[in-house]
Amino acid sequence: MSNAIDHVHFMRLALNEARKCTATPTAFCVGAVLTLRCANDPSTTVLATGYSRELPGNTHAEANALVKARALSPEALRTLIPTIPSDVDIGTILSEAEMYTTMEPCSVRTSGLAPCADALIAANIRKCYIGVGEPDDFVKCEGAQRLVNAGIAVEWIKGLEEECLKAARLGH
Repeated sequence: MSNAIDHVHFMRLALNEARKCTATPTAFCVGAVLTLRCANDPSTTVLATGYSRELPGNTHAEANALVKARALSPEALRTLIPTIPSDVDIGTILSEAEMYTTMEPCSVRTSGLAPCADALIAANIRKCYIGVGEPDDFVKCEGAQRLVNAGIAVEWIKGLEEECLKAARLGH
């Protein structure tokens, strides 16, 4: 990969995660990839991945990727990112991270659990790349706007909308 980030590549990785979901007619299948690009290193590192219902508790893709990133040991972080200073904590890393998600991060959970948009805001991620907006099948989603309002950059990845929506609606 050159110095230019191949956003479609990372969105396709997120689509691969979405396809791992257990399909259900009452929820979307979403995949997410959390990445980091260090200033002194032209490559992009995948910190963690996630998909809907991967972890126990009716979990969502973006939240799962964040949980898995926070669970990385200092040794695992240095293996992933050899150039990282030893005193850098995961909170600092997340503030420089970017999330790729096949569907707009939720702003409302019918289960009453915290929305993914709120989890991304709390993690203070730098940017969120989105494959497709969340359809109004279950709730009206305002996740992208919530991220923008919190100062997180949002970019819509064009060209994969149909593929992201097809993966999301597996089981519908």
